[in-house]
Amino acid sequence: MYFKRLRDLREDKDLKQENIANILKITRQQYGLYETGKRTIPIDLLITLSNFYETSIDYIVGNTNNKKRII
Repeated sequence: MYFKRLRDLREDKDLKQENIANILKITRQQYGLYETGKRTIPIDLLITLSNFYETSIDYIVGNTNNKKRII
């Protein structure tokens, strides 16, 4: 599921949930709900994360295993 990828991407950059929450302009608690799959992440936040991690939304949500974004 996408929430595992969210955590993996964050941990690959050695960031804390609070760091990502600040980028998304949400609370750490709210981001934590996305990362644990208890709440669905909105598309605008997926776009922001896709740009930040330089990967595709398809990768984040599990539609592909190709981490590189195709431009």
